[in-house]
Amino acid sequence: MSSENPANSKSRPPVFPIACWFLGLMAFVQLLVAGMAMATRLEESRVVRVVEKEILKPVVVRVPEAAPPVASAPPVVSRPPVPAAEFVPAVPPTPLKTPQVADPRSEKLVNEAREARVAGDMGRAIVKLEEALEQSPEDPNVHYELGLVHEQMGVFDTAAMHYEKVYQMGVTGAGSLYELAAGKLRDGFEQPDAMLGKLSLGRVRIFNNPNHEGGQRVVLTIPVQKAPADEIDVSEIAVSVVFFNRSSRGEILQLEDKSWVTEQWATLPFDWAGGEESLRMNYTIPPQDNQTEHLFGSRTYYGQVVSLLYKGEVLDVQAWPRDLAARIPKAPSMQPGDGMLPEFQDTLPPDFDPEIPLLPALPEP
Repeated sequence: MSSENPANSKSRPPVFPIACWFLGLMAFVQLLVAGMAMATRLEESRVVRVVEKEILKPVVVRVPEAAPPVASAPPVVSRPPVPAAEFVPAVPPTPLKTPQVADPRSEKLVNEAREARVAGDMGRAIVKLEEALEQSPEDPNVHYELGLVHEQMGVFDTAAMHYEKVYQMGVTGAGSLYELAAGKLRDGFEQPDAMLGKLSLGRVRIFNNPNHEGGQRVVLTIPVQKAPADEIDVSEIAVSVVFFNRSSRGEILQLEDKSWVTEQWATLPFDWAGGEESLRMNYTIPPQDNQTEHLFGSRTYYGQVVSLLYKGEVLDVQAWPRDLAARIPKAPSMQPGDGMLPEFQDTLPPDFDPEIPLLPALPEP
C-alpha cells in the first residue's frame, strides 16, 4: 500500500480553486462589460437625433400675358385761342321774358310742333304750326317757331319772313323773342359748308427726328388758310390730328396716349396776315424698355390724318400716307391724286427751340 508523502502534498499549489476563482472573475468582467454596453445603448436611445433632408420644391415662373388691346384715344383737337373781352362793369339789364301763348289751344299746338321739330318730323311740325297760326295769327311764339322749322329745312326766305314778323312786334310784343329774331336777321343763315373753298388747309410740313434723346420726335406745322374779305368766327375753327405708329411686327396702330402730343398756335394773335395762321404740333414717341419691346414690339412714327373743321363740319382733310384716310370714320372720301403731299423738312424753323419746342423765341435785347 502506497502512502503519499505529506511533504509533497503541502508543496503542490491549489490548482482547482484558483481555476474556479479565475473563471468566476472572467464571468464577472463579462457581466460588467455587458452591463456597461447596455447602459451606453440606453443613453444613446435617449438622445434626440435631428436629420436634415433637402426637399426639392419646383419654382413656377409665369410668362406675362400680352396686355389687352387699349381703345384708341380720340384725335388731338386744337382750337385757336379767343382773346378775352375786356371787362367793363355795367349795370345788368333787366332780363326779358318770353310771352305766354294767349290761346290755350294754340299753346298746345306750338308745344307739339316743338316736339316734332326736335324729333326731326318737320312735316308734322309745319301742320301743327299752320293750325296754330290760323288760331293766333299775331302770336310771336308761333311765328318764331315757324322761323326755326323753315331755317332747319333750309327754306331761308320763309324763315326770314317769320323772324321779321317777330322783330316788328318789338320788345313790348315779343319779349325775349325780339332779341333772338334780331340776332337771326343780323347774322343770317350761314351754313358750315358755306365755308368750303374759303377756309382750307395749307401744305403740312413734317420734321421727323428719330434720333432725339427723348425718343422719336415729329414736328408738324399745319397752315390754316382763309380767303380774303371773308369774316371767320375763330371760336368755330378746330384742327383735328390723328397720329399713327408702325410696330416692328408690321401693324399700323392709332395713337393711344394723347400725352405724347403738345400743340401751340405759332402765329398769334390771329390776324390772318398773309392769308394763313399756323398750328405747330410736337409728337414724341418715348423709348421703350426691353421687356415691353420684346412683348409688343417697337413703335415708330408712320403718319397722320389732319382735318379742318368749322362749326363741327369737316372742310378739308390731308392724310399722309394717303391710305390712312380710310382709317378715319366719317372722313370725306379721297380719290387718288386728291389733296396735296406734305413737305418734309430737314431743319426746324428758325424760331423753334428744340429744348423748349412750343414756346415762342425770346426777343433779342
